[in-house]
Amino acid sequence: QVQLVESGGGLVQAGGSLRLSCVASGSIFRNNVMGWYRQAPGKQRELVAEITSSSRTNYADSVKGRFTISRDNAKNTVYVQMNSLKPEDTAVYYCRLTSLNRSYWGQGTQVTVSS
Repeated sequence: QVQLVESGGGLVQAGGSLRLSCVASGSIFRNNVMGWYRQAPGKQRELVAEITSSSRTNYADSVKGRFTISRDNAKNTVYVQMNSLKPEDTAVYYCRLTSLNRSYWGQGTQVTVSS
């Protein structure tokens, strides 16, 4: 079993920055993909960014150039630095870990960007 705990959400003005963290614990296989997803009210959950164990990254077009995902394998932690935030970035942000064809989700952290 794997547990994921996110932190770092909050309220920020447009143009501001936030850094989200997600710590994974439990039975974690070395080869995995960790990522951030978000879900705004009335919308489907969507990929924000993901990173493999070897630090290959993938970003949604909407966040390219503004968000940076990174990870610390020794700490089983994934981060996303979010800069130049826009009101449309407002959502609940979820951490996901995928390994051995199984996915695990965190409980989510709210990010609200005011205009």
